[in-house]
Amino acid sequence: MTDTADPGHVRDTYLAALQHDLFEPEPDETLVGVVRRPTRWFGGAVDENLPALGPPADLLDEVKDEQEALQMRGICDEEAHNAAWDAVDFAGRYREHLRESAAARDAVEGLRDRLRDGEDLVLVCFENTEKKRCHRTILREELVEGLDAGTS
Repeated sequence: MTDTADPGHVRDTYLAALQHDLFEPEPDETLVGVVRRPTRWFGGAVDENLPALGPPADLLDEVKDEQEALQMRGICDEEAHNAAWDAVDFAGRYREHLRESAAARDAVEGLRDRLRDGEDLVLVCFENTEKKRCHRTILREELVEGLDAGTS
């Protein structure tokens, strides 16, 4: 790691935005997937994927179950998704995963090191965040907060 490099920046987007030219990465940005279970076509859209930064499977399952229950009560997809996030404390539990999983901690610190070295990153997963919440925005905040605080 070089101490003299200007820090890189981190943005986030979703797969369909890349596929349909709704998001244009800069030529020097690295597309980093943060998906636990990538589909076959996902790998072709990103430069690399870090599965350890995907939400834990049990947390995703709880959100899905809660979302389906809310939809059965007539709540639309987006509202049910966001309400399910709140009901299972997704944000808090995902942040806990980033702190407590050794693989996730290592992956976060690796991305922070790359940012400190001046690399520009774009975090990518499946969720369209125009109407739904997504873990990659939490991850982006965690990366930036860690850089600002000078933490490892």
